[in-house]
Amino acid sequence: MARILANARKRLARQADRFARAEQGATAVEFALVALPFLMLVFAILELGLVFMVSLTLETAVADVGRSIRTGQVQTGGGNAATFKTAVCNKLSWLGSKCDAALQIDVRTYSNFANVSTATSTPSQVPPTMLWDPGSPGSIVLVRAYYTWPLITPLLTTGLQSASGKRIIYAATAFSNEPYE
Repeated sequence: MARILANARKRLARQADRFARAEQGATAVEFALVALPFLMLVFAILELGLVFMVSLTLETAVADVGRSIRTGQVQTGGGNAATFKTAVCNKLSWLGSKCDAALQIDVRTYSNFANVSTATSTPSQVPPTMLWDPGSPGSIVLVRAYYTWPLITPLLTTGLQSASGKRIIYAATAFSNEPYE
């Protein structure tokens, strides 16, 4: 019995020695160690690119559709918050049907531009109530849009300081209404 155990130990030692000297699977082992962090980094870069693309598209949409308030088309054409939101979502058409549920629009008038700058100081917080006040000719108007974008990559939720795995993407434009008729 002792002889069998000794032979088994020698055989095990030879196999362990052969395994330690083998280099055939080294690449596979190295890839297995690096694959997960590499794939997480690739997905984080792709998702961050999507966040920037949504942000830029939202800024452009708010500026373009906000011009309809500035020129008085919304006020004289009987537009309301829902039609304005639909117009912004049409500019974000590449997002599909998610826009209507994820987008919130806030339109307010102010007495001067100094008050507008204090209203935009905390863009990461969505106001509890959305207002719709496109103003009249000469009014100073602030149009703000808040889009809730779901994040998938775990490390990105920490880096972008998101709440509950979602990033609030914010865009705003401020202007003085033209003297429309």
